[in-house]
Amino acid sequence: MATFISVPLKKTSEVDLVKPLSKFITATYPTSEEQGEYLRTVEELNKLRKNAVGRPLDKHESSLEILLRYYDQLCAVEPKFPFSENQLCLTFTWKDAFDKGSLFGSSVKLALASLGYEKTCVLFNAAALASQIASEQNLDNEEGLKNAAKFYQLASGAFGHIKDTVLTSLNREPTMDISPETVGTLSIIMLAQAQEVIFLKATSDRMKDAVIAKLANQAADYYGDAYKQCQYKDNLPKEVLSVLAAKHCIMQANAELHQSVLAKQKKRFGEEIARLQHSAELVKKVASHYDEYVSVKDLNDKINRFLTAAKKDNDFIYHDRVPEIKDLEHIGKAAVVKGTAITYPISQKFTDLFEKMVPLMVQQSMSTYNQRKAETVNRLVGTMREATNLCNGVLASLNLPAALEDLSGDSIPQSIAEKARSIVQQGGLQSIEQLIRDLPEFLTRNREILDEALKMLNDEETTDNELRTKFNQRWNRTPSGDLYKPLRTEGDNFRSILDKAVQADRVVQDRYNAHCEMIALLCKPENELNAAIPSANPIKTLQGSEVVTVLRSLLAQLDEVKKERETLEAEIKGVTFDMSITFLTALGQDGSINEEQLSVGQLDQLYGSYNQKVQASVRTQEELLGNIQTSYQEFSNLKQSNTEANQREEVLKKLASAHDSYVEITSNLREGTKFYNDLTEILLKFQNKCSDIVFARKTERDEHLKELQQSIAREPSAPSFNVPAYQSTPAAPSGGPMPAPRTVFAPGQLQAKPQPPARPPPPTVVPQAASTAAPTGPPTGPGIPPPMAPPSQAQGPPYPSYQGYPGYYQMPMGYSPYAYNQFNMPNVSYVPYQATPGQQGYPGTPPAGQPYPGYPPQPPQQQQYHPQQ
Repeated sequence: MATFISVPLKKTSEVDLVKPLSKFITATYPTSEEQGEYLRTVEELNKLRKNAVGRPLDKHESSLEILLRYYDQLCAVEPKFPFSENQLCLTFTWKDAFDKGSLFGSSVKLALASLGYEKTCVLFNAAALASQIASEQNLDNEEGLKNAAKFYQLASGAFGHIKDTVLTSLNREPTMDISPETVGTLSIIMLAQAQEVIFLKATSDRMKDAVIAKLANQAADYYGDAYKQCQYKDNLPKEVLSVLAAKHCIMQANAELHQSVLAKQKKRFGEEIARLQHSAELVKKVASHYDEYVSVKDLNDKINRFLTAAKKDNDFIYHDRVPEIKDLEHIGKAAVVKGTAITYPISQKFTDLFEKMVPLMVQQSMSTYNQRKAETVNRLVGTMREATNLCNGVLASLNLPAALEDLSGDSIPQSIAEKARSIVQQGGLQSIEQLIRDLPEFLTRNREILDEALKMLNDEETTDNELRTKFNQRWNRTPSGDLYKPLRTEGDNFRSILDKAVQADRVVQDRYNAHCEMIALLCKPENELNAAIPSANPIKTLQGSEVVTVLRSLLAQLDEVKKERETLEAEIKGVTFDMSITFLTALGQDGSINEEQLSVGQLDQLYGSYNQKVQASVRTQEELLGNIQTSYQEFSNLKQSNTEANQREEVLKKLASAHDSYVEITSNLREGTKFYNDLTEILLKFQNKCSDIVFARKTERDEHLKELQQSIAREPSAPSFNVPAYQSTPAAPSGGPMPAPRTVFAPGQLQAKPQPPARPPPPTVVPQAASTAAPTGPPTGPGIPPPMAPPSQAQGPPYPSYQGYPGYYQMPMGYSPYAYNQFNMPNVSYVPYQATPGQQGYPGTPPAGQPYPGYPPQPPQQQQYHPQQ
């Protein structure tokens, strides 16, 4: 079976998706029905991740489908949650797929708070698993060939997609396995294997040789490109380079083989032989260099068979000239495969778990739209309330309508009595004072929440700065100060809001202090209130006058305007419109949302008519107040001018103004209480956000610190230095054991003493079974021993130098390097020794039984010498 390259899967650490996503859902979707459904969906997403990357996967299409479904779900979830380091912080840790770890058990890994990083790694695993599934296919049948080609193209497309998107997805340097250079190389390898599978299918289908040759030539081209790129990838396994080189030669050989058949059909017999010879050379190269990885025996036999027949026919029949391979026409190429485009969704069975949740861009647009809507409503309602307060203030200054009701001069005016009862029903002074006492507590609570949130950021940033100062460039993660800028801006905004709220509370307190005496008077029983109001002489002559009638009519019209405003305010607050559909439509059509244009247009359409009604109400009030002031001037001129009447009217004005102030102060205090309570919820969310990001940063910091400490521990404790040559042991020459001297000096360090020539090595014992083999080396004969291979390595301890011959070694007692009588030795002669110039020759061989000159006589041999030991 052909050898194909598959890619190992990346490994990851467990990540809890439930807690952070549930927090975001709980804070964003207060509706219980939506919230419950989304929380259950988060559980499903967590299970999907565990199934996809949290366990070993079988090399089967069903496992690949799980990976692709999880990748599609990540693509669907990404626009619906604010995944980032300073918002919804989820840290994903993945190991390098090609890293085998070190001696201490650690391996290269990267942890990032980026969903794009998770998507990239999951897609890498999908591509790797597709390559493994393709490699497991049975290429002897058509279905297996089709599946292999499909999965290789999917893997190529996935690796190519990572190459184009990884840098923008991570915004930092990735691990080597998902770097653009590595995944680009893997993409070409997968494409080459897909092209080879198509070549095998074309061969199986017995397509035309011209087509098959072009398919094989294109595959060879792909393998050649992959080989060139892979030469510089130290992280890829070494055998990958060998397989690519072998496949490049094999595909070229197949291309030449099928092109030779085409040449034979065109009666170009010389070209046929040239191509077959080139093909045979390529296969021979594979067999000699890469036979460990691929087998080319069948292809080699086929090419040699064709070549022998072609040469025979040409020698005896055609006598066609065999051209040089460089002079032959180039074989064409046919690229019939391409990487599968990675478009969402990849899985055909994918269903979005968060289908009902709107994208984050729509959520943000909806939030901004709601703010614009609230501003519009507040502006309209505020305009009406401001006009009403102005109206009440004018009437109170004129003591209307109390002045028209108090013509008797000795009883409580009806309007003042109603105002007094209204204040008592609302709780009087006790109610308003309780609201005033509660505000500082609410303020203090909110300040404490905000201070605690910012303190967490400050503490973590301080620790990060200390570690950055300690480790300098080694501490290469994002600085906390840069990461927390949006949160600090948000915190400053909250602090500014609280400061403004304190100023508003002070204004309300001052107003209460100015009117509390009259408010307390309105809270007293009716008889005490009547006694506190000065009496005046009756002015009965004014009861039926025309001016009184006009004033009452104008006041009635003014009361009608106020009632219309209450109805209009309820209508304005009750306007609803689902803007999310408009934003979703715009997002689907344009891929973006122009929130300002869409929101302003829709708000103008919804509140344009109400704005006109509010302005008309204000104009009507201004006209009525002008008429009232004119009529009141006439009324005042008709009244008798005396001190008692003026004092009574002044008190009635203060009571009317105190009632209006009570109503406004109570409203302000309740709004302030609601404001502080609402702000508490917002600040708690802000505090949780700060807590989550600080926790994520601490987790990342601890993991980064652990890796940094391990890397520091693995570093050498001292800088590298050159070891003196006399302390190093030279590598033993290959070819056999050889005793080594105790000390060797490198050339140039010490001047070497002149040494006598080395003594001749002992003869090689040739086994009986191998003695008949034909010699392949230099000729041997009398006086010429067979060549000796140099020893491969030192064996045993070095022997002490013999005093008479520096550099020679005395053999231990009982050791005889020439134990002639111990073995059935063949006749061995020695090559005459060629002396080194300037030295005496080596003494010749002594007669039999005589010792060498200069050597002490040896005792009788007691043990046999085994050359192989």
